[in-house]
Amino acid sequence: MLIKRDKWLQYRILRKGSSLAGRLPETQLLKKNALTNMLLHYQSVVLKPRNGSYGRDILFIKRNGANAYRIHNEKKVFTMTDSDKLLKLFRKKDRGRGYIVQRRLQLAQIQHKPFDIRIMVQRQKSSSSTWIVTGSYAKVAAQGYLVTNVASRTIPVLEALKLARIGDRSLLVKAEQIALLAATRLGERYPKLRQVGFDIGIDRNCRIWIIEGNYQPDLRPFRLLKDSSMHRRILWYKKH
Repeated sequence: MLIKRDKWLQYRILRKGSSLAGRLPETQLLKKNALTNMLLHYQSVVLKPRNGSYGRDILFIKRNGANAYRIHNEKKVFTMTDSDKLLKLFRKKDRGRGYIVQRRLQLAQIQHKPFDIRIMVQRQKSSSSTWIVTGSYAKVAAQGYLVTNVASRTIPVLEALKLARIGDRSLLVKAEQIALLAATRLGERYPKLRQVGFDIGIDRNCRIWIIEGNYQPDLRPFRLLKDSSMHRRILWYKKH
């Protein structure tokens, strides 16, 4: 089966795994009613292209009073007062790709900058092989950005947890277990899938969330870490 990069499809696959449903921020296809209802239910939401990558064309919308919306796109921030105009803006950006609207997580922060964790999960070519975690790092958002794809720095996860004062190794172990469960679920749908780079969020209450899984994750950040063993392990698994 063709492995399709589609955030909406991936959300529905993962949601069917009962142990994972509570780890996924509520997500809907972008339609007028969906956006209106989500903004009534949550003060802040995120809009993402279904097939987007590298954090491009992501918009954060926050309800600002009764009929005003504060929109954050990369480093630009502006306000709109008409939900119809808001939808027109997204249709213009959409270009037929389709968008999802997702509850925005209040991610833990380091020096007032949100961060999340990339957990790399892989398996060997053998159909009976099991998924293992081969690497991880934390991505800290650059100044003025809300997406961590535009990272100011890449640091070891344990260092990030310590700087954010939200946990220790046990929290990382729990996040890795959730990533392995998610990889197993996706692997059932796509038998030829052998690697997923999961973006894992930890909110300010220390709850772990699956933001999304990337089927062709960027491996360059692993080369920036002082510990080169992760990068070597990842490359080994890609070959075997």
